Amino acid sequence: MKSGFVSIVGRPNVGKSTLLNSILERKLAITSNVSGTTRNVIQGIYNDDDTQIVFVDTPGIHKPKDKLGTILNSKAYTMEEDCDVILFLIDGSKGFGRGDNFILERIKDLEKPVFLVINKVDEVNKEKLLSDIDQLKDLYDFKEIIPISALKGVNVGDLIKTIKNYLTDDVRYFDEEAITNVSRNFQIAELVREKVLRLTREEVPHSVTCLVKHYEETKDKAVINVVIVVDRDNLKKIIIGRGGKMLKQIGTEARSDIEELLGKRVYLETFVKAIPNWRDREKYLMEFGLKELD
Repeated sequence: MKSGFVSIVGRPNVGKSTLLNSILERKLAITSNVSGTTRNVIQGIYNDDDTQIVFVDTPGIHKPKDKLGTILNSKAYTMEEDCDVILFLIDGSKGFGRGDNFILERIKDLEKPVFLVINKVDEVNKEKLLSDIDQLKDLYDFKEIIPISALKGVNVGDLIKTIKNYLTDDVRYFDEEAITNVSRNFQIAELVREKVLRLTREEVPHSVTCLVKHYEETKDKAVINVVIVVDRDNLKKIIIGRGGKMLKQIGTEARSDIEELLGKRVYLETFVKAIPNWRDREKYLMEFGLKELD
């Protein structure tokens, strides 16, 4: 029996959440083309006959421009220090940039095995990939360099096999049936937030918060109310859209994913609430046991 904690780190939008979903073969962490989509530390638990690996999907590390960025970085840094293996994920289709180097300099000081995981190799010419690997291996004493495509599942199985060689614990930290540490309501709220970010693109910042205000279920259906909380009235208008068209589309697409998550029919109703004052917004979220960044 082997077990351990593995942190997935990298700059925003390199595919960390997609990799976690691919490993678990289910949608756990939300994804979008908006940088900073992941704001929370999400644990995904991989189990097989002789192994339990707790994968930790962290917010993308970047040079912070504001308080939000600083908080996101601190969450990622904390998980790096507590893990057994670090997966340093980069976007192979874009190459190794300044943002990647910023992260590498940070993790160099940690006495942890670091894998360089080159994602999106399905978009890279093989000769270029081999040339890139030859250059990247000299940047740091990476324990492993593994090219993958998280979206298409290329080499993900090999990545898991290699991780097992570096695990030293011999206990299961979670039940074999456990998949994640986050609650059902959190997953539902995040699925709605994913649709908000994808459909509104850059018009709505990733600081938008969603929460489940009401949840009721029977054997074959669930009735759910989700509130989308923003800090400006103009964002509320964007999310609702002309004649409520955007909000309806958000609800329709989110409902499909929630039905897959719950395994039953879902009646989903979404609302948008604008609370400009951050103290009032904090107070409102606290009513549901949440903080601005929970």
